[in-house]
Amino acid sequence: MNDSAYLLPLATTTEVRDRRAEVALLPIGSFEQHGPFLPLATDTIVACTIAGALADAHPVLLLPPVTVSCSHEHETPAWPGTVSISAATLYAVVRDIAASLQRSGITRIVLVNGHGGNYVLGNVVQEAAGSGQRMAIFPGSADWEAAWAAAGLATSAWSDMHAGELETSILLHAHPRLVRPGYESGDRLSDDRQHLLTLGMAAYTESGIIGRPSLASAGKGKAVLDSLVRSFGDYLAVLGG
Repeated sequence: MNDSAYLLPLATTTEVRDRRAEVALLPIGSFEQHGPFLPLATDTIVACTIAGALADAHPVLLLPPVTVSCSHEHETPAWPGTVSISAATLYAVVRDIAASLQRSGITRIVLVNGHGGNYVLGNVVQEAAGSGQRMAIFPGSADWEAAWAAAGLATSAWSDMHAGELETSILLHAHPRLVRPGYESGDRLSDDRQHLLTLGMAAYTESGIIGRPSLASAGKGKAVLDSLVRSFGDYLAVLGG
């Protein structure tokens, strides 16, 4: 089985029924450039990898991913392949999925977000509280901070923004065949990027990388995932699952 097959849940409806999950996990990624050595689907792969690890440890319903999201800051002819949808469209897709789950009896949903530019997801979660549903975004900043420390990542979260030590480590651990040569010499730091949303990524990096992928390792990727699985228990407690 190839790597991509593991990114889709393969359970049957009877297996889902027998699992009796009360919480659904919706991985949300993106389809955007990640430099010359990581695939365009990296954020989706990361979200699915995290969600899969959580589903292995807890009785949850694992959903297929949302694979295209808000990546407008990456759109430039210099980095072909990036595809985006509007924040309004992403909002509507997530709300529709939540409504469908509610009709099936599941009212608690965790959005496993792999792309930092999906700001609108915060609004979806914020509004759900008044609709009879409970939603959360995972990982949160505290979860990433704990994972950073547990894995001994050397680059700060601010400096390691895109296709850096974190993302490359997760793929080296979970899907090493997807990492192309070149990450060992791909470092690019750009901490002064105050106007990134206005100017786009291309104003701050020629390669599309902002981070230090040369420091990545499979061991760090495993430690990150193990830490996130530990952190997730608090979310189930809050959601009542």
